[in-house]
Amino acid sequence: MTRYALNLPVNLKKEAEELAARQGISLNQFIMWSVSEKVTSLRESLSDPKFPGITYRRGESGWVTPVIGGTGVRVQTIASDLQMGMTPEQIAEEFEISLPKIHEAQAFYRAHQAEIDANIKSEKEMEGMGE
Repeated sequence: MTRYALNLPVNLKKEAEELAARQGISLNQFIMWSVSEKVTSLRESLSDPKFPGITYRRGESGWVTPVIGGTGVRVQTIASDLQMGMTPEQIAEEFEISLPKIHEAQAFYRAHQAEIDANIKSEKEMEGMGE
């Protein structure tokens, strides 16, 4: 993770601290979450034309995430399953999704790996906060 010094106006910092406290997270996590949401919302309308079967949707967390169109299955779920050793064929069978769609999700992940890996990492960090 990269460090970045951030200067906030006093009132904005105070408000961000209060909102973070209500969420039960640190100010750092709140800022990371906020920036991630903003970047994602700006990217939301910028679907990658090379991957017409991948679309973006807003999840329960409020985060916008790439999904296999018409399924609601997140690309990061496919990436995580592949990292755990599942084959594309096993994933296609598990989710009842065609193998070409799994391959497109795989290719999308490779093209957008940094973004998706950051989402996976943020999600794991947020899950760790709830324990």
